[in-house]
Amino acid sequence: MNKSALLGLMLALVLPLTAYLLLQSLSDNAVEMPRHYLMDTVVTKEIKGKLVNDTVWHTTANIQLVNQLGDTVSLYDRPGKIIVADFFFTSCRGICPRLTTNMQTLQESFLRGGNTRKKLDSSIVQFISFTVDPEHDSVPVLKEYADRMGVNHDNWWMLTGDRKAIYDFAFNELKVDKFSEEPVTPDFVHTSRFVLLDKFYKVRGYYNGLDSASMLKLSRDIGLLLLEKDRTKKSRLFIQIQELRWLWLVIVVLVVFFVLIMQFRKKKENSIN
Repeated sequence: MNKSALLGLMLALVLPLTAYLLLQSLSDNAVEMPRHYLMDTVVTKEIKGKLVNDTVWHTTANIQLVNQLGDTVSLYDRPGKIIVADFFFTSCRGICPRLTTNMQTLQESFLRGGNTRKKLDSSIVQFISFTVDPEHDSVPVLKEYADRMGVNHDNWWMLTGDRKAIYDFAFNELKVDKFSEEPVTPDFVHTSRFVLLDKFYKVRGYYNGLDSASMLKLSRDIGLLLLEKDRTKKSRLFIQIQELRWLWLVIVVLVVFFVLIMQFRKKKENSIN
């Protein structure tokens, strides 16, 4: 085998392998997405002859309540949106006004393109504040509180309704008492936590609504979840490269090509001699 043929064969083997390793490295070093928190179960299924464990994450159940405008709304009314939720009550003189202010600041951060009219891009995030004192927090009370706190009604609901339904939702669906350093009593949901739900109504984060660093992380995680579909749904070509089928096909074709070229040259040289 002459030097040019040997060099060609090496390139045929090295280039596709290098491309594969580069793509694999880019995949491995991708930004880490916000984790899932609430697991329902683990199912075992067979994929390509191998048993694989697959975690089934909890999908938050729907809930129907009344917002500050008097509209009956439900959690599933805004499909495809990231949801940020918290719990408050209007007569609170402790942490609630600060929570609302920080939520309002977060809402303002999603202003569409810095529009001077402050038109919110309501296609991105839905903010939801559940009152934990629905007996007092009627629709007019919530409306007055929302207006006073600068709430934009386009994509922020302040919800009231059946107390049991709200408390069951807080503890059974969002599980605000879990992963928490502060005690949360079932008798009165008084917590500084913000809860992040992805587009599929799965809990992806808990945040301290009084802490600026935690709020920055929440804002960042919202952005990551908006990109999650594109990151997790890789192209068919990328998947084939990762599974090596495409890579080995290229290698085989190139090796066969160079072997044929070498044989042709050898026959030509023999015929001349």
